[in-house]
Amino acid sequence: MTDVNNIDNNEELALDDANRVQVLSPGMMVAKRFFRNKLAITGLVIIICMFLFSFLGGMVIPYSQSKVFYTSEEMKKDYAGATLISEYQLFAADGVELPSDINSKLILALTKGEDVIETRDGSKFSLEQMDENSYEIKAVNGAETMAVAAKLQIVPVDADTKLSGSFNVNLIKALATDDTMFASDDTRYSIDSQGNGAIVTDSDGNEVAYISAYSINAVESGVTLSIDFRDAIVDAINDGVDSFTFNGEDGEEEYQISNKNGQYTITKYKATSVINQFESPSLKHILGTDGNGMDLLARLMYGGRISLLIGFVVVAIELVLGIIIGGTAGFFGGWVDNILMRFVDIIYCIPTMPLYLIIGSIMDFYKVDAGIRIFYLCIIMGAIGWVSLARIVRGQILSLREQEFMTACEALGISIRRRIFRHLIPNVIPQLVVFASMGVGEVILAESTLSYLGLGVKYPAASWGNIINAVTDSYVMTNYWFVWIPAGVLILLTVLAFNFIGDGLRDAFDPKMKR
Repeated sequence: MTDVNNIDNNEELALDDANRVQVLSPGMMVAKRFFRNKLAITGLVIIICMFLFSFLGGMVIPYSQSKVFYTSEEMKKDYAGATLISEYQLFAADGVELPSDINSKLILALTKGEDVIETRDGSKFSLEQMDENSYEIKAVNGAETMAVAAKLQIVPVDADTKLSGSFNVNLIKALATDDTMFASDDTRYSIDSQGNGAIVTDSDGNEVAYISAYSINAVESGVTLSIDFRDAIVDAINDGVDSFTFNGEDGEEEYQISNKNGQYTITKYKATSVINQFESPSLKHILGTDGNGMDLLARLMYGGRISLLIGFVVVAIELVLGIIIGGTAGFFGGWVDNILMRFVDIIYCIPTMPLYLIIGSIMDFYKVDAGIRIFYLCIIMGAIGWVSLARIVRGQILSLREQEFMTACEALGISIRRRIFRHLIPNVIPQLVVFASMGVGEVILAESTLSYLGLGVKYPAASWGNIINAVTDSYVMTNYWFVWIPAGVLILLTVLAFNFIGDGLRDAFDPKMKR
């Protein structure tokens, strides 16, 4: 008769065979049940992929999370402005300071047909007409010219040259009397008609100034408009055309001209470096760029680091606070339990969203650095989210402290700290592991929500939540799907993966719950 105790070594044992089960430790049993759960394994694989994507991917990709990319575009830009001079321009003589309100008083005197200008400070000036478009202004009962008024613009040919007051006064006097020559500052000048204006040259033949009935000025500082270009603008205005071409230093270029109530704006297309916003996915930018011209793949990788880091740090803070307070309340009971649980109730009743709004506004006011803001965010979320864990730990400790092994520990004189942290807490570990695995997903979701609302991680630091923040614009949502869908998918997969792992751990620690 065969001995039942002799087991053929070649015989393959079934998974539920008692002889096989007996050699497995409790930890191995939990691991075996966990790895049999396909959803739990799927979640574990997803989390591993997320860590590789976030931490290893950020080291491989050549871009940083805050690198801005630019592109060159032909943009229509204002180049110059022109208007027909309809009001008198004052040109003061050298060393003369005119009252600040003389312009308005001049217009009033001309409207009333008066030949005396009286300013607010009591100064009086005589007004003598030189021709239909110019006047000479002198002090009353004085022979010296104080200023002249004319409907024209005098522009130095060389932008670095400053025309003196006497030059302007003598030039306008010569124009009024149709003289082609005049003297100023011991130099003789000649006036020659050119195009739509006149050019002033000195005795050496050097061009000094240009006279025009139009006020033409460059929009950008440091740009000098040539005399030929000014003539081309006036020709275009007189011809009533919408555009004209001019052959300048940069070759032949086309300019557009628009009229608004007598104000002419001259524009041209210019190659300009602009932020490469919302570029579609390409070989250079696999997931495209966002509204700030930053590579979305790089920001998703670096953002994953922040989101995962916040999730684990916040859960770690919650575990520490929940274990200490919940374990202490459950072990001692009585008044200690009452005080700690009332404290838990107070924390639990704090309205979290208004608190986040207030704290976010304070950090915005003090312009807290993005890196320090992440640190504060972890502390705040951890300091508020531990109360549920404390209640779980307290309930488990209240049940376990009445068990026989705790009575034996007390009889052996083991210290309270050792009884709590060496004998009670380890028996609560299964529930804590499940809570932590699910809690990480909840924290990541909460952080994403806060960052989406502008209360969490701030630019230029990236997180999956503030990447989706661009979706506040409905136009971006409908036309640039690549900006927000990848971040949303990553958040969805990560939260689902942690929930799968949590469910798998719960079933592995307590398989009876699944039956």
